[in-house]
Amino acid sequence: MIQLLSILLDLPGIIEGAKDGKGRGRQVIAVARTCNLILIVLDVLKPLGHKKIIENELEGFGIRLNSKPPNIGFKKKDKGGINLTATCPQSELDAETVKSILAEYKIHNADVTLRSDATADDLIDVVEGNRVYIPCIYVLNKIDQISIEELDIIYKVPHCVPISAHHRWNFDDLLEKIWDYLKLVRIYTKPKGQLPDYTSPVVLPYSRTTVEDFCMKIHKNLIKEFKYALVWGLSVKHNPQKVGKDHTLEDEDVIQIVKK
Repeated sequence: MIQLLSILLDLPGIIEGAKDGKGRGRQVIAVARTCNLILIVLDVLKPLGHKKIIENELEGFGIRLNSKPPNIGFKKKDKGGINLTATCPQSELDAETVKSILAEYKIHNADVTLRSDATADDLIDVVEGNRVYIPCIYVLNKIDQISIEELDIIYKVPHCVPISAHHRWNFDDLLEKIWDYLKLVRIYTKPKGQLPDYTSPVVLPYSRTTVEDFCMKIHKNLIKEFKYALVWGLSVKHNPQKVGKDHTLEDEDVIQIVKK
């Protein structure tokens, strides 16, 4: 049984106009901005209309679903005008367009570096600087009411998981997708002289998987007593391998901490 310190929030439905405050929508979406993963539950019989409304409201509140921050360098300066550098061909942005967009924000001196084929919206997102980029899974409910052929089509849609809440169908696929999108890493512990404990892994975010991160997850004093660690798994060349606190662990590694 994997135990996570997590919070699952069931937010009220987002209606059209929520980003402008309708139906207390701004409060609801403000909570969504703090999440590590968003699940949007849709009726499989009429998903596209509802999906478009919800995405529009989230977009209007600065939430970007299943996308990465634009690869644009932006730095304001005191003088020198607008200096534009593009490291690859641009299909939409040129010097005049960039100057025009920045002028809307009363920015007349800045260095802008376009490292990918960027759009005007990409540049605006970078200038405003208050966007959040959150993974999202579209949960299409009521698949018990559609045909097998329709279900096959849905399975090909990116970021979608079809389920039936009534019959509890396909929950395993949904859980697997959630785990994948959260990018969590399981680390198993091995007390000295004993077999590894595969029942209760320590779960770490993908961005923080060093041995030191593992120790801090257990207890902050453990790193003070840390001497070295023995690791078995994909992150090492030998099993076991003696590593220091800066070693990066991988999913399903086994670790034994040796104290001073």
